[in-house]
Amino acid sequence: MTILVSGGAGYIGSHMVYALVDAGEDVLVVDDLSTGFDWAVPKGVQLVVGNIGDQSLLQSILSQRHVESIIHYAASTVVPDSLRIPLEYYRNNTVNSRSLIESAINARVRYFIFSSTCAVYGDSPSVVVREESPPSPMSPYASSKLMTEIILRDASAVSDLKYIILRYFNVAGADPLGRTGQSTKNATHLIKVGVEAAVGKRSGIEVYGTDYNTADGTAVRDYIHVTDLVAAHLDALRYLRDGGASMILNCGYARGHSVLDVIKTVKRVSGVDFAVKLSGRRAGDLAAIVADAGRIRSVLGWKPKFDDLETIVRHALAWEGIMPPLPSRD
Repeated sequence: MTILVSGGAGYIGSHMVYALVDAGEDVLVVDDLSTGFDWAVPKGVQLVVGNIGDQSLLQSILSQRHVESIIHYAASTVVPDSLRIPLEYYRNNTVNSRSLIESAINARVRYFIFSSTCAVYGDSPSVVVREESPPSPMSPYASSKLMTEIILRDASAVSDLKYIILRYFNVAGADPLGRTGQSTKNATHLIKVGVEAAVGKRSGIEVYGTDYNTADGTAVRDYIHVTDLVAAHLDALRYLRDGGASMILNCGYARGHSVLDVIKTVKRVSGVDFAVKLSGRRAGDLAAIVADAGRIRSVLGWKPKFDDLETIVRHALAWEGIMPPLPSRD
């Protein structure tokens, strides 16, 4: 049976496709290449260039390839952009996901793994958040993801579709074998920006907010290696195939690092002392959030291998040195 990976030409999606191929799975990628790259898809894997909101396209693909499972990554993910163009985020992240879920149910797809975000928790009273923590999204990006969670839950309740929702914390790093990595043009992820500064692709890095109620005044996040993240998806798929119940799981290391901690680590690993500019807070940013990751470990048996900030930075830095030149999208 085939596994469809939406957004499989993008950062996390391409790592997932490589992991599935390594596991001997039959994989199909659907990606509109708005932020992904065809070269990021492993050779031998079919890439269908299209939008997940195109139900006629999806219905044809799902039936022809006898798709058993969908791992859904395709989304817009930049919080400040979502505040500027909210309707685009609701269309791409929520409306198109609703179409994909309907197509999956119509085609009798059995399993659905959804890429959600810790941003749904918002400015939680507790730094460490559990899956039961009440959602309080602070941006259209977060709201669009939470809406899709609700759609998936409600649609599953009246169909045979089983799901796992993984709420990601801050994903970083690159494939240890150097096959793929974070390649998005004008990326906003802290570690990506930091390693770009270290190799001279940026003049420096800007820190947004130095007056948070944290140890050094900068925001604190739980950074997870992309390879450990996709391993959690493999564990989730195995769990569903074994008859596991639908559920929501946090996916993080249960350990926080501040923005300044990350910058210091990038400088130490790279040996480069790049410029750092201190600026005010950005709308939609949280002060601190860390995963309670007990459930994903106990339910899925997930055992991360790269739970170390220096390792994450080292792999990101290595990818920055070998990443293919990005084509112009002008």
